[in-house]
Amino acid sequence: MASSLRLEDPSVFAGQWQATLSTENDAPEAQKLQDKPSNTCALELQANQTVGKGAECLGAWLEDSPIGWFPEPDGISITGKEGSRIVFFSRQGDGLYSSTLKSGLVVTLERATK
Repeated sequence: MASSLRLEDPSVFAGQWQATLSTENDAPEAQKLQDKPSNTCALELQANQTVGKGAECLGAWLEDSPIGWFPEPDGISITGKEGSRIVFFSRQGDGLYSSTLKSGLVVTLERATK
């Protein structure tokens, strides 16, 4: 029997996230230890499904300005000006999502610890 994924309420994702840019071969943990500001962004997914603080930083990696976001059964989509999806982050585990960009670089979203 096929299992179906549940669509989470947007409130589950609202809050502070840490975005990390790395190559496919770099572990995100190793990138964080390198302490390069250009490799990490503090990102806020707001309750009204807009991208708050950190949108400019993430946008520099995505080649488009992130404006909004919405949950999907298997991840989180970030949308641009026209509301169309510009990047999809697939679920890797609780509070951990990743996407491989056209350039081959990997962006990891991790729920910020409170």
